[in-house]
Amino acid sequence: MILIKLAISSLYNRRASAFLTLFTIAISVMLLLSIERVRVDAKSSFSNTISGTDLIVGARTGDIQLLLSSVFRIGHANNAVSWQSYQYIKQQRGVKWTIPLSLGDSHKGQAVLGTSADYFQHYKFAKKQSLSFSQGRPFRHLNEVVLGAQVAANLGYSLGDSIVISHGMGNTSFHHHDDNPFTVVGILNATGTPVDKTLHIPLAAIEQIHNTNHTSHEHEHEHEHEQHDDLIGEPKQITAFLVGFDSPLYTLQVRRNINQYKPEALLAIMPGVTLRELWEMLTIVEKILLLFSMVVVLVSLLGMLTTLLASLNQRRRELAILRSVGARPWHLFALISIESLLTTFWGCLVGCGLFYLLMSLAAGYLQSHAGITITIAMLSSYELMLIGAIMAAGFIVGLIPATRAYFYSLSDGMSIKI
Repeated sequence: MILIKLAISSLYNRRASAFLTLFTIAISVMLLLSIERVRVDAKSSFSNTISGTDLIVGARTGDIQLLLSSVFRIGHANNAVSWQSYQYIKQQRGVKWTIPLSLGDSHKGQAVLGTSADYFQHYKFAKKQSLSFSQGRPFRHLNEVVLGAQVAANLGYSLGDSIVISHGMGNTSFHHHDDNPFTVVGILNATGTPVDKTLHIPLAAIEQIHNTNHTSHEHEHEHEHEQHDDLIGEPKQITAFLVGFDSPLYTLQVRRNINQYKPEALLAIMPGVTLRELWEMLTIVEKILLLFSMVVVLVSLLGMLTTLLASLNQRRRELAILRSVGARPWHLFALISIESLLTTFWGCLVGCGLFYLLMSLAAGYLQSHAGITITIAMLSSYELMLIGAIMAAGFIVGLIPATRAYFYSLSDGMSIKI
């Protein structure tokens, strides 16, 4: 107890250098915990880019390719799903809801998605969070469009603006549908998912803007108030569709039936499983983050070692006086060890406080801009193990100057060499 009080007094007398060492450790702990929490939550959020959907069905291709084209709007599907096959699968036992997806058009490089009004009700992201509107409402007529948050922000659109859709994905547009402008009626809240970069229009509008029959086009506009079914129409084919079941027990059975569907070559994937497979391909990112964390901690511990060794040379007279009043070598060894342990301990405490402060401030930004849902919760067992490892490393680092202090003799401390 006396040594602990003496160590605290010694640190207080050297509070400037002790604070800098403590602050360095605190910053390293904050960064380590933040990187670890973001890494874990990024993996979880990536797996939950689409949530609450049991199956994604499209033309037969690779699992990841179907996921990328239908969910991430990356690449394009080589083939499509016939409307007859969609209707047949929609009526299967256990199917609770379906969401048809039609891609292939764009607006200033942003993907345009033709879908049904069920999209805004059943599509979920993160941990089964539903889509919500920051402004406006879902589309109710064929010439209405709902924008993702990033589309509205980047292009400066607001409610009531007119938009012209172009044929072709990405920045490559083959034809502008100037004769069928769309009016912005809704803007979604940011989700951090590909939804933010998407323009949503009624599925029937996809057929309308590609319909070369002017008579049919005029007929579409005769209806002042379109009903839900009119927003879907009967297209010849769609890119893919999402399926939700009454019970998860139907998932594997229906998936097998779809993959063995004879009239058409279809593929059904479970998005959660495929997302995990895709993440496994990105494990290099995890390794880089872990390596960066370890380097940060190593640098901070080396900084503490440097500070302790530098201060030890300045304290040789102090240690010699302690020896002269009866302190044994092991007392000096214990004193320096306790100082390093206390510095590491307080640094970890301050680092944990800074970690929670940083996570609280950054949670909203990471959710809206990166799609990472940060969990503000108690430290996990792994994070506590990391703190314990830092404490142990700090104690081991402190043994080096403590050992040097142990071998300092009384005459070495009292005779100052110039």
